[in-house]
Amino acid sequence: MTDASVEILSQCQRHADRLQWAMQQLQPQLPFSAATLPGLSDMELAVLDQFSTRFSKLQDLMGAKLFPAVLELTKEPGELNAFIDKLNRLEKIGAIPSADDWLLLREIRNAFAHDYPENPDLQAEILNKAYGLAGQLLAVLDSVSAFAQSYLK
Repeated sequence: MTDASVEILSQCQRHADRLQWAMQQLQPQLPFSAATLPGLSDMELAVLDQFSTRFSKLQDLMGAKLFPAVLELTKEPGELNAFIDKLNRLEKIGAIPSADDWLLLREIRNAFAHDYPENPDLQAEILNKAYGLAGQLLAVLDSVSAFAQSYLK
């Protein structure tokens, strides 16, 4: 594994560690609802921001840098210009469990990019869905990390 790949994995792990911390802190507030969101303290809102930011950053970094690094590491043949082609190849070689599941994680990341202050029901729905999928995001990181480590041996 290259030094760049090791650094990318290290960055991913930092985001993952902070995401897990935020998840632990948010556990008592679950599930979120339109009624409970306005009652969150400033500290709870800061943790919620940490959660959404780390979820998004981890998902972005994995898709933009980690996945291409793993494909480079494996020397997979063929042109993989479209992102979906890269996902399908990663699934085929066993680096990620499911290309379709990754696309769902990407949808959640995209939902975080939009703020819906006029729609607390939608905010709560997105947060609950993201919280439920955050464990899956972390599991994909573990899977890709283990897969990449196998190339070190």
